[in-house]
Amino acid sequence: MSTLVRDKPAGGRQATTISAAEAAALVRSGMWLDYGFGLSQPDLFEAALAARKDELKGVKIRSSLSLRARPSLEADPEGEHFHCFNWHFSGYDRRQHDQGHCTYIPMNFGEAPDYYRRFIDPVDILVLKTCPMDEDGVFNFGGANTYLRAIAERARTIIVEPCAAMPYVHGDQNGVHVGEVDHVIAGDSDGPPEIANPPPTEVDRKVAALIVSEIEDGACLQIGIGGMPNAVCAMLAESGLKDFGVHTEMMTDGIVALYEAGLVTGARKTIDRGKMVMTFAAGSRRLYDVIHRNPEVFSHPVDYTNLPHVIMRNEQVVSINNTTQIDLQGQAASESDGHRHLSGTGGQLQFVRGAYASQRGKSFLCLSSTYDKRGDKRSRIVFGLTPGNIVTTPRTDVMYVVTEYGMVNLKGKSVAERAKALISIAHPDFREDLERQAYEKRLIPRGFLGD
Repeated sequence: MSTLVRDKPAGGRQATTISAAEAAALVRSGMWLDYGFGLSQPDLFEAALAARKDELKGVKIRSSLSLRARPSLEADPEGEHFHCFNWHFSGYDRRQHDQGHCTYIPMNFGEAPDYYRRFIDPVDILVLKTCPMDEDGVFNFGGANTYLRAIAERARTIIVEPCAAMPYVHGDQNGVHVGEVDHVIAGDSDGPPEIANPPPTEVDRKVAALIVSEIEDGACLQIGIGGMPNAVCAMLAESGLKDFGVHTEMMTDGIVALYEAGLVTGARKTIDRGKMVMTFAAGSRRLYDVIHRNPEVFSHPVDYTNLPHVIMRNEQVVSINNTTQIDLQGQAASESDGHRHLSGTGGQLQFVRGAYASQRGKSFLCLSSTYDKRGDKRSRIVFGLTPGNIVTTPRTDVMYVVTEYGMVNLKGKSVAERAKALISIAHPDFREDLERQAYEKRLIPRGFLGD
């Protein structure tokens, strides 16, 4: 065990370098561990923790958006030793949830720092993958700023796992000083996983074309994850529009492509002018290379990027996100399939509200008109949501809804007008039945004069 030789703030901790096995040996049964968000998930520590499985019981691990398999969960198929509590599911987290190893924690993403500061008991051990310590003695959080500073304030023990391949991202509160750290794990951790977006489908391109027709020069973009939002970026690159700003929660490959094409300048932003603002990143190696020490990229904690009163300070905010089901009154369910949880609320609702409140702002919820379930084609626009489905964005907040069959704006529309509008962009095979249900249940009154 060696001691890092660095100046530390007054009263700071004395960080020591230890092995992953020594770090895992600090864990006791019943403890709360926290791995932060996305790219901050530690790998060396996780492997060492898995090796201690039989010595531990009831260890609780709080995290979000796992981008790699968790050795601790893989080593414990019965869930007797470790259980994960998760703020937002990746595909891996969803599978763990289906097996009973992972529990979802509801949240509005931008509120997460406040949850830790006000409502969550102190974390026993915070373990984070970070950049190596910089010249100022700071372990940069890379592409995982989010709510990590708030956890650090509430952690009894802080352990960092440096990774030379982690992108170093300039930002506000995007790191932890060595004087706050108890232990540094020796050895270089694996680099950040690459996340590939599927190529856009014909449906994605049709939806994107409709959205692009509503965007103007100088728009400040928030782009969500998935094929449709990234298809919008691809079409924006060919649209002749320019001078985009970026204020988003997630830095995506689609945004990076616009930036590399010279179309993102941030020149018309009201706040953070000239900067692409984000709170986390996940994508290709190219994305990580672009954000690494790039002075035009700036990472803020998520209570800056995602709270509506901050979002609205920029003009012409355009928020583009996916949803999976919407009913004829405009309730958007974006995170579950009945009682089976799929992803999370994330920042969707907060960006929908922030974009609407922005001067000349617009929010778009996009979805394919149908999906296939075990060979059965089903409509995503429905009379009533699947029982158990979670409403991510209430009907009062939904603005534009877009499918490959059209785009409608629900703001200011009555229930009957909403039903008619949403039926008009449903797949033709389902429109007649949707209209019949709407009349039978008086969603659309007989003799309705809204046409």
